[in-house]
Parts: sequence; C-alpha cells; structure tokens
Amino acid sequence: MPKSPARSETRAPAVLSPCVCNSLRMATRAVTQLYDDALRPSGLRVTQFSVLAALARVGEASVGELAESLAIDQSTLTRGIALLERDAFAERVPHPDARVKSLRLTARGRAVLGRARPLWEKAQQIVLRELGPTGWSAARRRLGRLLQVAVERRAATRRAKRTA
Repeated sequence: MPKSPARSETRAPAVLSPCVCNSLRMATRAVTQLYDDALRPSGLRVTQFSVLAALARVGEASVGELAESLAIDQSTLTRGIALLERDAFAERVPHPDARVKSLRLTARGRAVLGRARPLWEKAQQIVLRELGPTGWSAARRRLGRLLQVAVERRAATRRAKRTA
C-alpha cells in the first residue's frame, strides 16, 4: 500500500481572510515555510538569512539600525541575533557609545551565507515564477506603500502617547 502524503502536504489552499493583517500573515507564513524548506541544507532559517544578508550589505550595524532596515522589533531581532552569535555567524564589535550593540559577520557567517545564497535563490525563483514578471514589481510597490503607512502610523501613535 502506498504511503499517504503528510497531512500538511494534502491540505487545500487556505482562503484568505477579509482582514488585511490576517491575510498578510497567512501568506507570509506559507512563503516563510517555502524559504525555510529551501534553506534547510544550509542550517539557516530565512529570518537568520535575512539578518546575515543585511549585515553583509552594510558591513557593520547596530541592533537598532538592523531592526529599522528589516522593519522588525528590536527585542525580536535581539533573540535572533543571540542565535547567530551562539553559532559564531555574527559577533559584537565595539561602538563609541557603549550602550549601543553593534554587530558584524564573522568568517563563519560569511561562509554559511555563501552556502545559503544559492538555496535562497532557488526559493526566490519559485516565488517569482509564480508571480510573473510584473506581478512581483506591482506587489512590491504596494507592499512598500503599506509598510510605509504602517510604520508612519505606528510612530505617530507612539509620539501621541508620549505627549499625552
């Protein structure tokens, strides 16, 4: 008797929610799983890959700078950085302001990133092929605008709470 596929592989595609946030989270979880599956041979998850790639681009950055560039909460990023430091993929570097935590890639981090890039590229191509040549461009513009609005609104709300 043939082995039946795993339950998660046989599920029908989810129907998107009328809630924008929930629909984005549903799509993000599924796409994250696709990238994580592709990156598995490297030992990285896509969240770790993103931080390492950001560090590779800038050379050295504070946790605050990384958080801003990745649009992620600093406390969430700090937990991820702890794993990268544990695995010796990133290391802290001195900063003129001792209160600031700055990071850079280690040689080991550059090596794992180098092994992971082709795996990431395969996942990227799968997604881009599905979206079509102009689909990602249009989606990226719309998501960029949504990100901008959300970040601006959150900042305005925080400022209003501080002055209240």
